[in-house]
Amino acid sequence: MEDAPMPEAFNHKSDDPLNPSVSPDVPSPGMVSPQQAGASCPTCSAALTDQQMNASTCVYVVGHIEPRYPSLSVEKETRQAAARVGAARETDRQVMAKVLQDKGNKYLVRQLCWVLLIQGIEQYILIPRDGDYQSLVDAYRAEPKPGDLELVIGTRGPIAPPAMCNGLLVPILFFDQIYVFDRTSLLDSIPKPSKADAANFSRAAAEALDRMLEQTDSPGTSPGDIAKTYLAIRYPRIYELAAEQFGKNASLTSIDVFPSPLGAATHRSIVEVVFAFTDRVTDVVSKYFVRVDVTECFPFLVSKLAPYYDR
Repeated sequence: MEDAPMPEAFNHKSDDPLNPSVSPDVPSPGMVSPQQAGASCPTCSAALTDQQMNASTCVYVVGHIEPRYPSLSVEKETRQAAARVGAARETDRQVMAKVLQDKGNKYLVRQLCWVLLIQGIEQYILIPRDGDYQSLVDAYRAEPKPGDLELVIGTRGPIAPPAMCNGLLVPILFFDQIYVFDRTSLLDSIPKPSKADAANFSRAAAEALDRMLEQTDSPGTSPGDIAKTYLAIRYPRIYELAAEQFGKNASLTSIDVFPSPLGAATHRSIVEVVFAFTDRVTDVVSKYFVRVDVTECFPFLVSKLAPYYDR
């Protein structure tokens, strides 16, 4: 079966915030954490070896992208840029978004340290493999909402040196692609079966999506986490199944991942993602599974959803 097309919710977005005003002496704009003096700012992949750049561990992860100041001088320079483009009565994030979107500030975008957070905890320092930072700028939202998320695809490199991001010791992620989306748009992009009640289907899809995203709060490197994240955003049949089972008075009780026997035969990393639904009255469990190939950094569907029988 062919992969489902990437929903409209994944198109790159860039906010168009109003211009706030910030004086060089006020707190820094946006959610950028203040940093201490004394840290240098090698922002970049140029300071890393070819061996480090060619890390082989694939990452397929959902989180939030935020900039950080790698040094006091970059923080001061950003404040000055905010003062030049700012206007009154706007939030700090709107100020920062305007600074980042200004083409004259591309040098600042490259100097900032870009971090991927999962559940509010820094997990990776992001570096574009092709040197284009625009996708990071587009991922920064002037008016963030709780359902806003970013999918980052790339390869995991070494732990960042202390001087790279003012002492933040997390792995470097050399990313190839970023998709910016929000929960509402993602749910709206899921095709609704013609015979399904729209309201019931939307509720079922929302609950299934939340359950799957809860299970992928991880660094996004294990085959199971990659497969579940892929299915959550690329395979709408999962949501149809959830709606059908809820309509039969069954609960989604588990999502498990197992190595597929097909993997050994084909020398590929293939996993089976098993969805278990339990009847709320009889406690009878029904299971369904889908196979996903996670050998390389871009997973894909191997076989469509089908009943699963315990071996």
